[in-house]
Amino acid sequence: MNNIYVLIIDLMTAKSDLRLNYYSESCPRAEEIIKEQVNKLYHKHGNTAVSWIRNLFHDCMVKSCDASILLDKTKEQTSEKTSQRNFGMRNFKYIETIKEALENECPNIVSCADIVALAARDGIVMLGGPQIEMKTGRWDSKDSYLAEVESFIPNHNDSMSLVLSRFNSVGVDTQGTVALLGAHTVGRVHCVNIVHRLYPTVDPTLDPDFAKYLKTRCPSAEPDPKAVEYARNDHVNPMVWDNLYYKNIMSNKGLLIVDQQLVSDPTTYPFVEKFAANNSYFNDQFAKSFIILSENNPLSGDQGEIRKVCRHVNK
Repeated sequence: MNNIYVLIIDLMTAKSDLRLNYYSESCPRAEEIIKEQVNKLYHKHGNTAVSWIRNLFHDCMVKSCDASILLDKTKEQTSEKTSQRNFGMRNFKYIETIKEALENECPNIVSCADIVALAARDGIVMLGGPQIEMKTGRWDSKDSYLAEVESFIPNHNDSMSLVLSRFNSVGVDTQGTVALLGAHTVGRVHCVNIVHRLYPTVDPTLDPDFAKYLKTRCPSAEPDPKAVEYARNDHVNPMVWDNLYYKNIMSNKGLLIVDQQLVSDPTTYPFVEKFAANNSYFNDQFAKSFIILSENNPLSGDQGEIRKVCRHVNK
């Protein structure tokens, strides 16, 4: 029995071999290079910082933090990028910019999964959010999980109980889920995901003046998915990381149904109140939940690989 117990512990350790400073010997400047590239890209294309955060959410929620979200569609391979749940995601090409910089420094060492994680961490800081200490050592998947995306990533109009259960399945509790949704304080939402709250009649839970503003951003009940038609999550400070998101939804100024449900659901509203009242508390709780999500079910070396190019599996 003891031998079996030791074997189980060994297998668990092998599967989750994440640690701080994983690349300290194999690629000492790895994290510094990622931070440098995130900084450069942010100053050229400010929206990349938001993209990095969304990448991590959409990658880590589906089975593992394994960069499966980055894989392109090929004759042999489906792509999670084509899922409706991942509608509007962009800037994937700049992940390759970061990867190239790492490959020039230390070839075949740093995983794309760790790039996704560390770029998200550094993107949060660029937007004014908390500094988060993060473990590394993730491996890249050899497969895409398109068929399973909708079973893992909640939709913006799902019930709050379903949203909470999806996050709970990766170890994030109710308070943590409310904190993670606070990432909606930055970035934007395409009109495709908003118009059902505006047309043919305005959702009564929307602030009337805010609804008028949204109609100026989304004037058609049938927006073109390929057009650049969107509204900002926070139209006052759209690219600043703060707790204004919670204050907005308490004033019925949330863009998505899931935002409004945080206020209407009695299990989540107390945390909305706490985060609206205390920005530091929000940042602390976000950081804790972000770490939990970023460490979801990491692959071991025999399960994954270190891709040379993030959008393709190795040949």
